[in-house]
Amino acid sequence: MSTQVTVHRMVTTTTTSALLINVGYLKTFPGILKIFQIILGCVAVGIIGHYIKWTYASSELLVPELFFLLIASACLITTTLLLLSCIFSIATASIIPKTLFVVLLHGTLSYLLVCSSINLLREVVTRNSGYRIYERGYKSKIFSGAVGLVNCALYIISSIYSVRTFRQG
Repeated sequence: MSTQVTVHRMVTTTTTSALLINVGYLKTFPGILKIFQIILGCVAVGIIGHYIKWTYASSELLVPELFFLLIASACLITTTLLLLSCIFSIATASIIPKTLFVVLLHGTLSYLLVCSSINLLREVVTRNSGYRIYERGYKSKIFSGAVGLVNCALYIISSIYSVRTFRQG
């Protein structure tokens, strides 16, 4: 005895304009490092930006602060853009860490940040050596330079992790 069965297939295609957020990236080691780099970058830029004295007679005295502000801002912006691209694109979060771009980016950012932080600390301490009354924001500028060095250490850790990920392919 045979029975007839009729199968109806319906194919539906839907498109969505919903924004998918890759929250899982924030739980990974590179995601956590980027969050801490952004937080420390905001602290460093905010402090040094607040305590720059714009009324110096000679603009040479502003060079260390402006150099640190420039480099810390560049680090903050690029890290924020990299984090946002990994959060809002699952493909980016899986492809970008395997490229040489991230290795070169973190290596360059760590080198520039250590140079600007050491330069800021050296100049601020030299400028105020031998004085009992320190310039406005002396301790805050020292703290900002120290935060820059800690952030540099995080970029070095990111660079080492990026080299390992790049070699794994």
